[in-house]
Amino acid sequence: MECREEGKNFQKLVDIVARLRRECPWDREQTNQSIKKNLIEEAYELLEAIEENNNEAMIEELGDVLLQVVFHSQIKKDEKSFDINDVIKHLIDKLIYRHPHVFGEKQVKDVEEVLNQWDKLKQKEKNRQSILDGIPKRMPALMRATKVQKKAAKVGFDWTDTQLILDKIQEEIQELKDAKTKEEIKHEFGDILIALVNLGRHLGIDPEEALHEATDRMVSRFQHIEKRAKEIGKPLEEMSLDEMDKYWEEAKKLEKQSK
Repeated sequence: MECREEGKNFQKLVDIVARLRRECPWDREQTNQSIKKNLIEEAYELLEAIEENNNEAMIEELGDVLLQVVFHSQIKKDEKSFDINDVIKHLIDKLIYRHPHVFGEKQVKDVEEVLNQWDKLKQKEKNRQSILDGIPKRMPALMRATKVQKKAAKVGFDWTDTQLILDKIQEEIQELKDAKTKEEIKHEFGDILIALVNLGRHLGIDPEEALHEATDRMVSRFQHIEKRAKEIGKPLEEMSLDEMDKYWEEAKKLEKQSK
């Protein structure tokens, strides 16, 4: 009964989007290109809701992501290219194919073997020549670097010791100091970031998450500076760096006290 209700509601959503494409001037003029960034924005809003464990927000944001899938599919249906049923069927076939230990006779002993099997089947399915093929170039840079390194590490291309990575970071910092041209500086700076991503991976730290948290701390501390500036009636532009730094350190102390 529940599955029939879900199917009925999903079909209602598809019908609503189809009607919007027919009758709403804005929806009608959209293309896959014009709304592609919306999907990224909605995905990040969903990510924030998940991180906050906010069920109400998750319901809303999951709906917004689902709308993007249905909307993109409807645009393609209007172009007579494919429709949402093709998307769903392809997904079903892929899930069954990549889970032979569930839908077939294949035996696996642990999660690691499941993941390795998934990667091998995916590479075979898409006829990829490199294990690094298929990693989206438009992924956030830290996430992409982490994924590339993890894939390479699976076949043994990896540091064996954390200290070696720390040494490499120092080496890259020196090369940055020695760089002369803007292009060389950019190159060496990128190499430092790659080495830091490697270090994070070896320490069991997600670089993307670590940077997000560090940025959150920076926002919180800077807002404390703004608050103190208002309290003393002094515009930020007239504050010296030493004054700002004093309130920055004050914010750090407050953070420690609140833990």
